[in-house]
Amino acid sequence: MEEQNSQTTDFLSTGVPGLDDVLAGGLTSDRLYLIEGEPGTGKTTLALQFLNEGVRRGESTLYITLAETQVELRSVAQSHGWGMDGIHIEEIIPDERALDPDQQYTIFHPSEIELGTTTQRILKAIDTYKPRRVVLDSLSELQLLAESPLRYRRQVLALKQYLSSRNCTTILLDDRTALSTDLQVRSVAHAVLTLELADQSYGAERRRLRVVKYRGVAFRGGAHDYKIIKGGLYVYPRLVAAHSRETTSRDQRSSGLRLLDTLTGGGLEEGSSTLISGPSGTGKSSLATQFVHAATQRGEKCAMFLFEEARNNLLNRCRNLNLDLTGALDRGLLMVQQIDPAELAPGEFASAVMRSVEQGARIVVIDSLNGYLNAVPDERFLITHLHELLTFLGQRGVVSIIVGVQQGMVGGHMSNAIDASYLADNVIMLRYFEAEGEVRQAISVFKKRGSAHERTLRRFELGRDGLRVGPVLKEFHGVLTGVPTYHGPGPVGPQPG
Repeated sequence: MEEQNSQTTDFLSTGVPGLDDVLAGGLTSDRLYLIEGEPGTGKTTLALQFLNEGVRRGESTLYITLAETQVELRSVAQSHGWGMDGIHIEEIIPDERALDPDQQYTIFHPSEIELGTTTQRILKAIDTYKPRRVVLDSLSELQLLAESPLRYRRQVLALKQYLSSRNCTTILLDDRTALSTDLQVRSVAHAVLTLELADQSYGAERRRLRVVKYRGVAFRGGAHDYKIIKGGLYVYPRLVAAHSRETTSRDQRSSGLRLLDTLTGGGLEEGSSTLISGPSGTGKSSLATQFVHAATQRGEKCAMFLFEEARNNLLNRCRNLNLDLTGALDRGLLMVQQIDPAELAPGEFASAVMRSVEQGARIVVIDSLNGYLNAVPDERFLITHLHELLTFLGQRGVVSIIVGVQQGMVGGHMSNAIDASYLADNVIMLRYFEAEGEVRQAISVFKKRGSAHERTLRRFELGRDGLRVGPVLKEFHGVLTGVPTYHGPGPVGPQPG
């Protein structure tokens, strides 16, 4: 038999999507693991996924339950569409006779009898089924039976040695409902995973997973969002851009409009991020769509993530601007996903963006920054989230476009909900201004890292013929104030881009 302190490099998959990535390969075989979390965090679901993965690989599995009945476990499995075939269940729960006063112990304390009986049934089940994977649910029952911390620790240590000598990879579940929440088992376990559930003021609750410790393994630290959906837990590993560094070319991508390309110095470079900023209604989303439309016309894949606008509204609006995206959707060149910030965890959104890039997207649009702000539960970390995401996209050679809505309509006192201009490689500004009794729009490139660009202000219009970038507004002074002064013979009309 293999001893506990022997060396092993074998890893067992947890069966939970994304979790093996967090654990740098899975669970080291023949070790004991602790999964802790309050009731409702998904411990039982994760444990059943772990055992189902073992069944799929032809391994013997055992679920030892000290709290839930077989009926309850099978109900959980059925809700996720799983069968329990191949999973042995050992139910060690006091029956109704424990309620009979005649069955109560009078000389010995109940724990002295029940702990020994429970331990014997656990060992007998292991000897009977000879499992490769074991789940013990839950430690709170053992802790209450042991009463003292010393007895509890010795019980867990003895169980650990027994299981490892029989080549068992064991998961212990702890629901933290015992009277004392000491760290006895944390020090004994080979790895500790904590499941957290945080209520939100509005929207769905947020679930996070943390790896507290994992001996000898360079796991991915920090908090990782996860969800419980039909089919079990789904973990979204925290995005770390440094883990995916690649060297890519920096070719330019045309917008499909001649004067807009002139304004941007030839187009947007691959691997660059662009912030399109301006008041509501100036055409920011339409401008982002123009780059997407031009890319799909070249046969390139794109992805758009919408936080405010409905998918159908986007398609109808673009059709009225002669930017029909239906063909690109039908050919699989465009993916448009409507995001509900109240229901989406930041890690889930990052995972969706990464998945679109893995599927070949060369341009990614996030519309808008304000919606993304609402999706991040703690505003202090929005910039960090955004930095990692833009860095990841840049390292993959993806052109990323972010729409930022400014508060206010005209004048010099407009502001952004959050300033992300220093993160973006390029900043395109759209503004309203008044001239000849009508409200017009202007466009300018305020910042561009990849190449030289025009520093002029040009006329910008939206119409049934599409987007138009007009001539330089040389005759106007103070366009950015919203109420410019005119110094010329007459206004010059826009020219087709």
